[in-house]
Amino acid sequence: MTTKTAIAALAAAAGIACVPVAQAQVTYKEMADAMHAVMEADRTVYTRVIVNRLQEEKVIKASEHWKDDKALALPAQMFRYGAEMVAEKKMGFSYSLLSLWPVNKQNAAKTPAEKEGLEAIARDASKPFYKEETLGKTRYFTAIYADRAISPACINCHNAHKDSPRTDFKMGEAMGGVVVRIPMK
Repeated sequence: MTTKTAIAALAAAAGIACVPVAQAQVTYKEMADAMHAVMEADRTVYTRVIVNRLQEEKVIKASEHWKDDKALALPAQMFRYGAEMVAEKKMGFSYSLLSLWPVNKQNAAKTPAEKEGLEAIARDASKPFYKEETLGKTRYFTAIYADRAISPACINCHNAHKDSPRTDFKMGEAMGGVVVRIPMK
């Protein structure tokens, strides 16, 4: 069995239709949704499996000043470091974590689409927000997904932070949004 035949057999068994790369058609929405699924999974695993566990067992704490405190980086910081690394690779897309109530002012909405999307997911966190926008000379597909409070540590940190403009977050509530921006060709 050739590699090509083996891949086709595995794909068929999984119910996946394979087409040659030149024929593959993926919408911007499908691409953004898939990228977000990976980002959300990684962030959730880091929060629940690493940060929560190590803090509950009193092994190490998480801190926004993690370098000085010899602590773990916060989940939002890990997310930003990943976004910065992707930006350095010039992959053509970007992602960020923004909020209507940012603890760090650099994480506030900067474009009308970001503000509209963050307001939409604050009203209904179950529905992503999609919009096309032009920044400079480039047209982008912009998707914004609710970033929900998944841990008491998230809520406690934001509600108690001296720079937080909002101090009444609850579990499961959108605290901000993940913005995925893909240039349209």
